[in-house]
Amino acid sequence: MKQSQILIPTKKEAPSDAEALSHKMMARAGYIYQVSAGVWAYLPMAYRVIRKVENIIRDEMAKAGAVEMMMPGLLPADLWKESGRYESYGPNLFKLQDRKDREFILGPTHEETFTSLIRDSIKSYKKLPLVLYQMQDKYRDEDRPRFGILRGKEFEMLDGYSFSADQAGLDAAYDKQAIAYRNIFNRIGLEYKVILADSGTMGGKNSQEFSAPAAVGEDTIVYTDGGYAANIEKATSKFDGVQQHAALAELAKQATPGAHSVDEAAESLGIESNQIIKAMLYMAKMADETFQPVLVLMRGNDEVNETKVKNALDCLELELANDEQAKKYLGASFGSLGPVGVGEDIKILADRYLEGLVNVACGANDDGYHYINANRDRDFRVDEFGDFRMVQEGEIAPDGLPIKFTKGIEIGHIFKLGTHYSKQMGAQVLDQNGRLTDVMMGSYGIGISRLLSAVAEQQADENGLVWPDSIAPFDVHVIPVNAKNDDQMKVANEITTDLEAAGLEVLVDDRKERAGVKFADSDLIGLPIRVTVGKKATEGIVEVKIRKTGETIEVKVAELVNTIQILLKNNLQQAE
Repeated sequence: MKQSQILIPTKKEAPSDAEALSHKMMARAGYIYQVSAGVWAYLPMAYRVIRKVENIIRDEMAKAGAVEMMMPGLLPADLWKESGRYESYGPNLFKLQDRKDREFILGPTHEETFTSLIRDSIKSYKKLPLVLYQMQDKYRDEDRPRFGILRGKEFEMLDGYSFSADQAGLDAAYDKQAIAYRNIFNRIGLEYKVILADSGTMGGKNSQEFSAPAAVGEDTIVYTDGGYAANIEKATSKFDGVQQHAALAELAKQATPGAHSVDEAAESLGIESNQIIKAMLYMAKMADETFQPVLVLMRGNDEVNETKVKNALDCLELELANDEQAKKYLGASFGSLGPVGVGEDIKILADRYLEGLVNVACGANDDGYHYINANRDRDFRVDEFGDFRMVQEGEIAPDGLPIKFTKGIEIGHIFKLGTHYSKQMGAQVLDQNGRLTDVMMGSYGIGISRLLSAVAEQQADENGLVWPDSIAPFDVHVIPVNAKNDDQMKVANEITTDLEAAGLEVLVDDRKERAGVKFADSDLIGLPIRVTVGKKATEGIVEVKIRKTGETIEVKVAELVNTIQILLKNNLQQAE
């Protein structure tokens, strides 16, 4: 391919709003073009990378027994109303109407659509198990699209779905997908972690997330050197609760003027912060659309993990109460809230670290006052204890090793949905005994377009992109230093013909640009191997540069094909 015939609009400067390395480099290298906020065009080079990623995915999906198909992106709202997600999904859902006022959405994911297909097509367990998948654009109305194509309103995604007659079938499909995902990310050349994750709006109870460590990542990965890994919303630490045995002291109310934080209250009362209950009031939207006030109690400065609370309540939404609601339900402002005297209309959850404490301090539900020597059962009730706190770096994980934090980009997620959708939407089959049973489902997703960002974040350098051999838009960049020099162009054309005959994809910079411009653009574009045809072309010698390492060697033209094949093979082996 001649570079003069392909659109690669390179730039010296990154867009002024670009924060992420991947955004800066892909924009500068002419891979992406912003059409509007959160909406991007994938220019020819990026499109070639995406197609190579898709081919890897197709190969591994076939090995896992999955079959590709395509659903529409425009979906009737009724399907999502049937599952309950039309309202619960939130403002990220694009909603629209056709000319006859029928309600539609732009699909952010396709659980409902595939469930309806199986419901209407499969009636017997004999037709199962079945794994279907597609690769198509998805739509989410992100409030703050950012980091280029990493978080946009439109993006390409693989979404796959397994359908089984029983739990064993679901487990087998899930395990095969987990292996396929590892193979896909290994072949692409990504560093990644497989972590325990929350299912969120997807439903179901079991899920694993595949996350690529990167400084720009919006997820926090909790991990240890022993292999434990979890999303921050799902992570837990080893429970080392303490059972205090002091005699119960008399409840007393004390003034704590100006004490709005745990540390300020501890100082005012002359006690340790871990002997204070922090009370946070939330409003939970339940399945019946009603709102339930919930008081969450934490030890000292521990932070509430709202995802864990939401899961414990099995609610649709969970939001921190505002000052007006705090006054309405508890009669005080945040900083003075506590569980003493709270009525049955407010559910009380407490973190497990509070269970063994006695004679604790807590807000008195009276601004500027705290109780001391408050004790569970005598002075206040707890409806449920559980793990409701955010873990902290340095704590001990369940595997006995210290917890570490890193940022990560979610690149894939697999879910055991069970009967979450099939039960609501009536997807049933006759089992071996002739009885109707709900279909067991799994859901599997890979953010295809964001894989480009993940690779760029991990492998780009100050000069530009560095693509792994497996997904690079071309294998080799051939650069004649002077396109007006007949000898150089002759050699460039000859080696291009030889390389292509050997099955390699070659980009030839035939532009009439200065050598410095060509080399700078070559580094920006980031192809694995660069072949420079310069002054020694008449001697049958060219220079080969490995983009990833910067290493250069002189090679005889007659040995070039063999040399490049060896270099690319070595690069692939190192990536594996």
